[in-house]
Order: sequence, then structure tokens, then C-alpha cells
Amino acid sequence: MPITPLPGSIDATLGLLAKAGYIADRSLATVLYLALRMGRPLFVEGEAGVGKTEIAKVLSAALGRRLIRLQCYEGLDVSSAVYEWNYGAQMIAIRLAEVGGEHDRARIEHDVFSEHYLIKRPLLQALEVDPNGPPVLLIDEIDRTDEAFEAFLLEVLADFQITVPELGTVKAAAPPIVVVTSNRTREVHDALKRRCLYHWVGYPDAERELKILRAKLPGIAKKLSEQVVAFVQTLRKEDLFKSPGVAETLDWAGALTELDVVALDPATVSDTLGALLKYQDDIARLDGSKVKALLDEVKSELRAAE
Repeated sequence: MPITPLPGSIDATLGLLAKAGYIADRSLATVLYLALRMGRPLFVEGEAGVGKTEIAKVLSAALGRRLIRLQCYEGLDVSSAVYEWNYGAQMIAIRLAEVGGEHDRARIEHDVFSEHYLIKRPLLQALEVDPNGPPVLLIDEIDRTDEAFEAFLLEVLADFQITVPELGTVKAAAPPIVVVTSNRTREVHDALKRRCLYHWVGYPDAERELKILRAKLPGIAKKLSEQVVAFVQTLRKEDLFKSPGVAETLDWAGALTELDVVALDPATVSDTLGALLKYQDDIARLDGSKVKALLDEVKSELRAAE
């Protein structure tokens, strides 16, 4: 994978993202450019499906850097996120040492608690030297963890180092590119946010969402793409439990393309809502008459814009 230098301007950052298929607005490109130049983690919040995780994936591909992903969940601990010892191999080594006549406990302990028996998890892997340059570390959905794990991350995000009691402190020769995401299911502590640059990723406007759709599905019919985006934009104004994100827009457009749909009609919309909405209560709100009314509104707006 070819190595690409860090962008030298905000416009270059926009171009870098666009080349990798991510259509960003200038505010995101600005904070991302600053994070890259300053060597600071980027903390991004927003609704699910708006493209937060994709930022790290695109950076990895565009810069030619390794992507290391830590998917957060409730109960995530140090052994899963940072490191653990290969206890089975350590026990075998101890038995072999004893059979071989080695009884110096300090020496055995020194040998079995060496890096050879250390299983490195994502956070420790991100501090390793990489010939392609510092990796992209994605800490995804940090809001799913607890405050204790957040507190542990402070050392990592502030100094890019981790202390392994048996080995000492492991510090990155060059800091990784860090992207931390949150769906804001709970508030993340200020101490963690202070170590990062912050950006809120909202739903895109119609113009940018249309560009995203056409970039991801270049073969989609022009009329269908316009109707899909206009319908989703209108739907987000409704009182739904979970409004569709960009990911759902792409899923729905892909499903319609697979069905060889060239233009929306009420029956097709109703039959394919499961690709767009993920909660039965939201789908139930859009009965046949409601779908028709929304679609009529969309088509009227598109005719007026022509």
C-alpha cells in the first residue's frame, strides 16, 4: 500500500477524503487537518450511520496506513483492549525450566514475563513502530464503555504511552492517528474530550448527500438518486424513533437498484422500508397514505427545483 504524506492544507484534506470516496464538508476537513498537523486525537460524535467510523477507514486507505480498530462494548477491559499474557505458554515454559533444572525463581519470572509471551491488543499495537508510518487507531463507540475504561484511556491519548507493570512503559516513537467515535448514548467525560479535537457529524444536506450517494453508487439512475435523497431528507423531518442515516440511504438506494427501480412509487417505497428504517414502530407510522403524501411532496419539490 503506497504511503501518502499528510495533507498540507484544508483543501488538500478535502481532496484526500474525496479521492477515497468520502464527501466531507469544510468544517470536518478543517478539524481533521488540524488533528493531523497537531498530532491530536479527533473525537467525533453524531447519530449512528452518519459516517463517523468511515473517517478512520478512509484515512487509513488514503494515507496508506494500517488501520487498527478497537470496537468498544460494555465490559471492555484492559486484557481485551491493551494486552494480556499468554498464560498457557508461560506455564509450559515454567514446567520446562523446572524439568531442565532451573530453580532460580527470579530468572524464570524474568523469562516468562518477557515480550515473547505478551499478547498485544489494539491499543498496544497502535504504539508499535510501523514501516508505513504511524497507524490509524479507531476507538469506535467509546460511549458503550464505562468511566473506568475512559480513565485508562487518558494516559494513551495524552502521552501515547501505556504502562505494562511487568515490562515498564511502552511509548510510541511517533503518535498514531487517533479517531474516537461516540453515538452519544451517554456523555463522555470532559477529561477525555480535553485531550482531543472535537467535531459533531450531523446529517448532510441534500446536495452533499446526493454527492455521497452518487460516489458510492455511480451506476444509480439520476432521477432515482434525486428522489431517494429528497425522500430521506423529508423523512428526517418526521417524528421517528430513529431517523435514517447516510448508511441507510445507501442501503436503500442499493436495494432499489437491485430491484431495477428507476423512479419511486408508493408501493415500492412501502415494500422496501425495511432497508431504510430499522424499527417497526417507525415503519408502522408510514402507512400507505402517509408514504404517498410524502412522495407527492418530494416530487413536487423536485419539479419546482427544475
